Amino acid sequence: MKTLLISMGVGVIAGVIDILPMIIQKLDKRSTVSAFIQYFFVSIVILNINLPFLSWWLKGGIISLCLALPVILIVSGDESDRKAPLIMAAMSVILGTLITVAGHYMI
Repeated sequence: MKTLLISMGVGVIAGVIDILPMIIQKLDKRSTVSAFIQYFFVSIVILNINLPFLSWWLKGGIISLCLALPVILIVSGDESDRKAPLIMAAMSVILGTLITVAGHYMI
């Protein structure tokens, strides 16, 4: 139960970190809520999964990127913004790694 509560708290913080630039840029509200929900649940998955073949610090970035790939593929179909998929992939790896580091030291 403690791990679940910590992972939910980390998820809220990661979600807020991800949506702050989206709020500043006044992006679509659905996209902003979607990004928050994505990182809320990604943190729960990252901090509650055991992958013995990966180093603890590498686990979060890989899982976060894998879980973000469907959304990145959808966004890459839009020709109006070519940088968005790269930014989303980078944020996935960065936030996933930060989630893992936070979980490693808090749990």
